[in-house]
Amino acid sequence: MNDMQPNDVAPNCTEQRIRLYDGSERRIFLCDEEVPYPDGKLIVSSTDTEGVITHCNDSFVDMSGYSEAELIGQPHSILRHPDIPKAAFADMWNTVQGGEKWAGYIKNLRKDGRYYWVYATVVPNKRAGVIKGFTSVRRKPSRDRVNEAQALYVEMKKAEVNS
Repeated sequence: MNDMQPNDVAPNCTEQRIRLYDGSERRIFLCDEEVPYPDGKLIVSSTDTEGVITHCNDSFVDMSGYSEAELIGQPHSILRHPDIPKAAFADMWNTVQGGEKWAGYIKNLRKDGRYYWVYATVVPNKRAGVIKGFTSVRRKPSRDRVNEAQALYVEMKKAEVNS
């Protein structure tokens, strides 16, 4: 996965490096600016069993700020915002790799460094009982639930640092 590029980001973003699940690092730019989730839209994407994007709809392209060509073939973690604790992603992966549906609130990082919140539902795609990939459907989240998730994630991130 490529580093974010300074010429793609909104003004007043700060640069940092994040460590990804595979141990690699990525340069990202963060802006403290939320992009509101549009009413009536569903973001849909599919990945293979490793989390590499194989399909994305127009709403996903619009909200992420990436083109479809930039998304297909990339790990879904291209959207990973560093405010989301590792334990939240571990829970999601353990649940779906175990063949079960997972749902939760996620803060995603856009290509321009801004962010957006979603309520995500991820389901394993099975054929003959074997998981072949995953589909995620995201919708507009409740602001109250986002606030609750945000407070929980702050506490979880503190625990990560202290462990």
